[in-house]
Amino acid sequence: MNEPLAQLGQEIEHCQRCPRLRAYGAEVAQQRRKAFAAETYWGRPVPALGDPAARVLLVGLAPAAHGAHRTGRMFTGDRSGDFLFAALHRAGWASSPQSRHREDGLRLSGAYLTAAARCAPPGNRPTPEEFAQCLPYLERELELLPELRVIVTLGQLAHQQVLRALQTRVGFPSVSQFRFAHGAEYRVGRFWVLGCYHPSQQNTFTGRLTAAMLDAVLQRARHWAEAR
Repeated sequence: MNEPLAQLGQEIEHCQRCPRLRAYGAEVAQQRRKAFAAETYWGRPVPALGDPAARVLLVGLAPAAHGAHRTGRMFTGDRSGDFLFAALHRAGWASSPQSRHREDGLRLSGAYLTAAARCAPPGNRPTPEEFAQCLPYLERELELLPELRVIVTLGQLAHQQVLRALQTRVGFPSVSQFRFAHGAEYRVGRFWVLGCYHPSQQNTFTGRLTAAMLDAVLQRARHWAEAR
């Protein structure tokens, strides 16, 4: 990772902007789920993961309380991450189809993975104020990924946060003009923004999001990333 992105990651790890989220994170890390009782939770805001030369950025909602909040790496340690990393591996962007812990050797090539909020939120729902506190981190990531061409938004809330970041950068009248839908594609400034249902168990277990559906979005992302 290049130095500015590494510095940003360290800043995120030590962020204290949202007292509610930091208090919840500390509580979860102390109480722990029974299956992970012997583990030491990361318990802090989670930095992004990926290739500084990435042309594709994937943006999730927030770290899961017993997933990334436990392991310290985005989408690592839960079933949502299992589903996503398997797809990234099929697409040729992840070195492994499985992501278990932050020292397992997994690497992303050509892709970068981040989230709309960097702390695990109660009920998996940050407040608007908490989203706003995290927005500058996403804005800076957009600045620090010079080869970026495509942004895949994993769910409506991530989609809205991405558009808020792009509104600051690109400038357009209203975020609502780019409505979220699975498979939606929008040209926003120099970027393509692609909507995709979040790979949550609620979506993958019910068939709302299948592996084929996610693969199709990633194929479109590759198409636009390589387009001239």
